[in-house]
Amino acid sequence: MLYWLEPEEFDSMFDIMEASFPEDEIRPYDEQRALLEDPAFGILVLKDHAAEPIKGFVTVWDLGAHAFFEHLAINPVMRNGGLGAEMLNSAVALVNKPVCLEVELPSAEMPRRRIAFYERNGFCYNDYPYIQPPISKGRKPVPLAIMTTGGSISRAEFESIRELLYSRVYRISKQ
Repeated sequence: MLYWLEPEEFDSMFDIMEASFPEDEIRPYDEQRALLEDPAFGILVLKDHAAEPIKGFVTVWDLGAHAFFEHLAINPVMRNGGLGAEMLNSAVALVNKPVCLEVELPSAEMPRRRIAFYERNGFCYNDYPYIQPPISKGRKPVPLAIMTTGGSISRAEFESIRELLYSRVYRISKQ
């Protein structure tokens, strides 16, 4: 079941985040925690009951017409049991609007498997050039791709989503 993260659960969620993503794809602890003050940002956590340990999480940005799932991860000791699909589908249903997310380029086996996972769960890979700007000072830009629910998107739709991500999530001006 999905619950909105309680502030005292942040450290447990962040441990899973650090174990699941490369350094260039996550903010440092203090910056990530500070996002909890942003009304457009929230973290959904997967747990059996509200008081149980976190099995996984998805960070959600409400960008108006779209939701952006910035990070999605299952506790490493609980992976490959269907929890990721359960959490992803529940989160998509909960936000009740088109969803976009970033994925690594399909240049190796693991990124191709992640893309296939999202495709099996209703997302479409959009093959437009995209760079995740540095997520924090000292981090590097990362070449990624955008996946969306509701089918493929036009270049104009992609550019609109990219501009929204750059301005609202990464807080930079147009690239």
